[in-house]
Amino acid sequence: MDDVDAAILRVLQSDARRTNRDVAAAVGVSPTTALERTRSLRERGVIRGASLDVDLARIGRPVQALIAVRVRPPSRVRIEGFRTWVAALPEVVAVFVTSGTEDFLVHVAVPDNDHLYAFVIDRLTERPEIVDVRTSVVYEHVRVAEVAPVRETAAPRRRARR
Repeated sequence: MDDVDAAILRVLQSDARRTNRDVAAAVGVSPTTALERTRSLRERGVIRGASLDVDLARIGRPVQALIAVRVRPPSRVRIEGFRTWVAALPEVVAVFVTSGTEDFLVHVAVPDNDHLYAFVIDRLTERPEIVDVRTSVVYEHVRVAEVAPVRETAAPRRRARR
């Protein structure tokens, strides 16, 4: 990942629909170079696709929550089974498998608090493997528009002892 690749990522993260010519002009390279570099980023799995940013409130899902879930007894089968099940629910926006006290953080978006309550009580707590559920309502969801690659740097030099 060099400076040109990083610049292409920055431009495409701000608007993935930009034409190759626009990307090339913004980065300061030829259209051929921009196209080759973008293809390479896709082939290497750096760019995995483009997604649509949907305003959840405008599609009738203004209430968001993060739900911490603990599954017991912990096992690969239970963790993977719950992950697959919960990710398929229509209220779910994202699922994070975590370490620490909780096994999962489930991001949901629903029409109102009644739907949130029903989701937690009727869906989650009915699962026998779930031993703890804690819900935090999201007041505001701020997304970072650009994620920059980490620059590889040389290891810090150690001072020689005398």
